[in-house]
Amino acid sequence: MKKLTILMIVLDILAALGFIVTYCVPFVKNTVIMTALNTKTHQWIAYTFYSDKTINKVLSADSFIPLDEEVKLDDIVIDNAERKNYDNEYDEAILTREPGNEDYKLLKIKVGGYDAYLAAIYDPSKVELIHSKTFNTGTGQEKIKDMCARSGGIVCVNGGMFVDNGLGSDIPMGYLIKNGKIIWSDNEAPANLIGFTKDNKLLLVNATGEEAIKMGMRDALEFGPFLIVNGKSIEYNSSVGGYSRAARVAIAQRRDGTVLFLVTEGTHAFGPNMGEVIDTLKKYGAYNAANLDGGTSSQLAINGELINNPKNIYGQSVVGGRAVVSGFGLIKK
Repeated sequence: MKKLTILMIVLDILAALGFIVTYCVPFVKNTVIMTALNTKTHQWIAYTFYSDKTINKVLSADSFIPLDEEVKLDDIVIDNAERKNYDNEYDEAILTREPGNEDYKLLKIKVGGYDAYLAAIYDPSKVELIHSKTFNTGTGQEKIKDMCARSGGIVCVNGGMFVDNGLGSDIPMGYLIKNGKIIWSDNEAPANLIGFTKDNKLLLVNATGEEAIKMGMRDALEFGPFLIVNGKSIEYNSSVGGYSRAARVAIAQRRDGTVLFLVTEGTHAFGPNMGEVIDTLKKYGAYNAANLDGGTSSQLAINGELINNPKNIYGQSVVGGRAVVSGFGLIKK
């Protein structure tokens, strides 16, 4: 009887501690809520433990003010040759070529204390949309390294949204534009489109696919938010989850035309926050930049090999990467 009493007391203490941690520790509360909401199939967890008011409060604390400014494409003058003098160490790190490689340069860096990879693509005309081999067939799923190899790519990152029941799919969400034509769209509403014009400049625009094509868009996908427009970054209010802490993927272009692919390590709830990503991109000269699909989908492939270590919601490595539907790649022609 005495042992049972002790056991019950211990269980009560553990339950009390669990209650305190779950409801009273901001980091745990915010992480649970944002991780659950970001995983789509596990959103019920947040609504089981927390009220709508609490959830909305966390979401509002994790918001940002979008940039209401058109990209000034004329500010991008493609000229990224090596120079004798550089603006700073980051400029030099980007523009000094590796011997025998005029196509790209890979930098291993830290973003918010997390390992990250920054690929500089020197010729923006070679950056194209890549996508899974078929859409909405049930057989089109591909990992970025495979998608990249099939597309003739050298350096590729994942990009846009897709229907996800927890296992992924080959059904894109939003717009996909390839060679100036819409190859997928599930609606006709204006959306955040990220892509390259026929003049090989990164265009970030809220528009329909048809409108973007009239603006000169050749290859694009739908995602966001836009992080930097004309050198100005979004105003961002950070808590700990969602946009704040996760594995990250971003695309950017410098004023000299160099395209940047940034991929960080992390999970759904641990990784760099958006402010750290923005600061890093600006440090390396990003003039326009946008957020791409992160979390488990985060993938950087180079020459057929996955460079980063994507992890699922449980922190387990996803060997070879997750099947996704779209991205951007340096395509060697």
